[in-house]
Amino acid sequence: MIWKRSATLDALNAMGEGNMVGLLDIRFERLSDDSLEATMPVDSRTHQPFGLLHGGASVVLAETLGSVAGYLCTEGDEKVVGVEVNANHIRAVRSGRVRGVCKALHAGRRHQVWQIEIFDEHGKLCCTSRLTTAVV
Repeated sequence: MIWKRSATLDALNAMGEGNMVGLLDIRFERLSDDSLEATMPVDSRTHQPFGLLHGGASVVLAETLGSVAGYLCTEGDEKVVGVEVNANHIRAVRSGRVRGVCKALHAGRRHQVWQIEIFDEHGKLCCTSRLTTAVV
């Protein structure tokens, strides 16, 4: 297990209340020994003007997953901040819910690198993203 903090899905979902995570209805769905998963709706909140999932919304899901996963790999008063995020948008999504799966590429004491893959409801890869965080 890579996590240094104990957490429940209910506690992780409560963290989203009153901020962008809650506004976009991002829901943490699975916490395994080495990955974190969350879903997000593809609807009017996350569409771009042409009715497709907005690339920025995909990045919000990716950064949310990586930041929370990063926090779970810290201890005490430590927190994480994003340093760099990138995303490659591979497939358009019009509706439903997308699922982000986050895994550590590196979970060091000062820096972390997270790989986040986002899939549509048919399990097809829509976006792949990488987030680098600094532990502060």
